[in-house]
Amino acid sequence: MAFSEVRDYAVGDEIRTIDWNVTARFNEPFVKVFEEERELTVMLIVDISNSGMFGTKNALKRELITELSAVLAFSASANKDRIGLILFSDKLEKYIPPKKGKSHVLRLIRELIYAEPTGECTDIAGALKFFSKMVKKKSTAFLLSDFRSKEYKDAIKIASRKHDLIALKFKDTAEMELPNIGLAKFNDLETGKTKLVNTSRKGIREKYKQKQIDFDATTKDIFRRSNIDYTEIMTDQDYIKPLINLFKRR
Repeated sequence: MAFSEVRDYAVGDEIRTIDWNVTARFNEPFVKVFEEERELTVMLIVDISNSGMFGTKNALKRELITELSAVLAFSASANKDRIGLILFSDKLEKYIPPKKGKSHVLRLIRELIYAEPTGECTDIAGALKFFSKMVKKKSTAFLLSDFRSKEYKDAIKIASRKHDLIALKFKDTAEMELPNIGLAKFNDLETGKTKLVNTSRKGIREKYKQKQIDFDATTKDIFRRSNIDYTEIMTDQDYIKPLINLFKRR
């Protein structure tokens, strides 16, 4: 709500809206009038680290992140909102300040499609600190990532106090369990390290599955403690339904 004007007090007006300075000056009661600000600032904070280049079903996580970012950008543009973009890996890759217009949205989408990370890993905390520093006015911010990042709990809590922060967490079903395929070589997309794993051993598969369950539980706990709305987007499912459910909850 933004201040609009002052007017004469009318019977039924709330006492808390009285402007005491103006009332004292004119010796008659006046009240402040507020109106809802319709123009929003929407920020897309997008993880483009190499862990997004994974997907075993309909799309890579990175492809889905790009598509969903485009949907949000066009939606904001249709609502006449200003929209900005932050691309990050373990460093800030690109910052485009919020602006209106279709040509601006098309520029954001080009950046999303053709961006190549120069960093190796993921640093959500660094991206959120930059966001809090650069965007002073309260905004609606979408954080799109698989959240496989080093510590970011404090940074996300600080950002959520000032902004309306929404987390969209991207997952692939193959990340949750190891297949029983014998001795297999696994490659870390971010560090480039490889490791041989004997997937035929039940204990190894169970340990891996539990680790992923713990990771999901920890991430959700961070969102809840920071009072952040969130949803999970699976690479093998339509993202429309979880988005609709998210906004219904809001």
